[in-house]
Amino acid sequence: MDSQLLSVLLLLLLHGPSGLWGQGPEPVGPLEEPQKEEVAEEDGILVLNSQTLGLALREHPALLVEFYAPWCGHCKALAPEYIKAAALLAAESAKTRLAKVDGPSEPELTKEFAVTEYPTLKFFRDGNRTNPEEYSGPREAKGIAEWLRRRVGSSITHLEDEEGTQALIDAQDTVVIGFFQDLQDEDVATFRALAQDALDMTFGLTDQPQLFQKFGLSKDTVVLFKKFDEGRADFPVDEELGLDQGDLSRFLLTHSMHLVTEFNSQTSPKIFAARILNHLLLFINQTLAPHQELLAGFREAAPPFRGQVLFVVVDVGTNNSHVLQYFGLRAEEAPTLRFINMDTTKKYMPADKGPVTAASVTTFCHSVLGGKVKHYLLSQDLPPDWDQRPVKTLVGKNFEQVAFDETKNVFVKFYAPWCTHCKEMAPAWEALAEKYRDHKDIIIAELDATANELEAFVVHGFPTLKYFPAGQGRKVIEYKSARDLETLSKFLDSGGKLPDEEPAKDPLAPFPETVANSTVETKEEL
Repeated sequence: MDSQLLSVLLLLLLHGPSGLWGQGPEPVGPLEEPQKEEVAEEDGILVLNSQTLGLALREHPALLVEFYAPWCGHCKALAPEYIKAAALLAAESAKTRLAKVDGPSEPELTKEFAVTEYPTLKFFRDGNRTNPEEYSGPREAKGIAEWLRRRVGSSITHLEDEEGTQALIDAQDTVVIGFFQDLQDEDVATFRALAQDALDMTFGLTDQPQLFQKFGLSKDTVVLFKKFDEGRADFPVDEELGLDQGDLSRFLLTHSMHLVTEFNSQTSPKIFAARILNHLLLFINQTLAPHQELLAGFREAAPPFRGQVLFVVVDVGTNNSHVLQYFGLRAEEAPTLRFINMDTTKKYMPADKGPVTAASVTTFCHSVLGGKVKHYLLSQDLPPDWDQRPVKTLVGKNFEQVAFDETKNVFVKFYAPWCTHCKEMAPAWEALAEKYRDHKDIIIAELDATANELEAFVVHGFPTLKYFPAGQGRKVIEYKSARDLETLSKFLDSGGKLPDEEPAKDPLAPFPETVANSTVETKEEL
């Protein structure tokens, strides 16, 4: 081979094309590993986005994720409790981690997990991204932590002997023990499922014959042991229908409560969760001995009504002014009784103001339940100048007369004094009234729905806008469009028809502000 050609070939082998022509990639060292995506963390909470959620699911077999919005008031209220819950679990070296996702910044994730309101919490187990469990527990730290513990660990103590069983019963005020002859039975699975969510109760389970004998049982039974009232309540399992989780849950909620419960911030969630529609309230001042003496008769009347009427004591000497306001009472009117049906929100008072005794309490309950007592409605006094301003003032006493006047088109704002949304729309409402003040057939009005109740309907959220067109038939149109002067005016000009254009959509807006004196569970007020 020609020596000159050999030299060229050697150069090609040693330097490659880039050495000869100055083209192609520069020589590189060993390939660098791609940088690993890291999950951010804040106050012990994992901060996730669409890139890091998958990584977090792979790394953490039990993951609770909160979808929140920075502007959401409920999210802000939850935040410190969420952080405390994460700290509680971390102190236990628990496998469960807490995480959060900024929903408005991660629209793909909110769409994937069907998030329609904030905050929304979902529990992911073993990296399963397709079927997370909706969080259904409390929104305070201990409750969040306990809800998670019962999903990653055992929620039931297995009992083998009398000593262990008695120790469990003695350890808590209320203890639920399932006595089942076959632990593989479907009823046991139902019992376990209930134990996961009944966070304020301690659960035990046994199939031991000597324990059946010890507690006088011959068939499958769920027993509630308690350190008050009758001490024990039995729920036999129906041999044909089996164990119904809903029925058992209601039984435990009902019988785990004292026959007479004092209303306070600790007991109110349980009072509303009991799902007993009728509540009888005794308003007293616990600092006064004559008032305290009334409790004996109140308790004496309670047993026959268990499960039908919940007996509640409200101390007017403590921070229960919101309860007094809801029933239209003043503290100096105590002692007195009030009855409310939670479904209809109708309230009742005794026909006479006689002494509170076991007999009078029993008679009052039977009268209400038998339909012999008419409910009452709250109303403020009618201000003398109620119709002097552009925005007319309505109260319970004049609402029917004004709203259903067949010669007028009446547009009413139902508001609460503390409602921020109501305050924000107040200038537009005043401007609307000023604009139409010379229209004799149009009335713009407002009613404080926290202090006035109506026979026609119940107001559940604030602000609520309703239009009562002129004419017969007591027609009512609820307004749900934008709350600016232009849109409100178009609504009136069109005779109570919503504008053709779509209102601005905000599918993930904050929760509506609800009635402060509502009786629903989440508000703690009666």
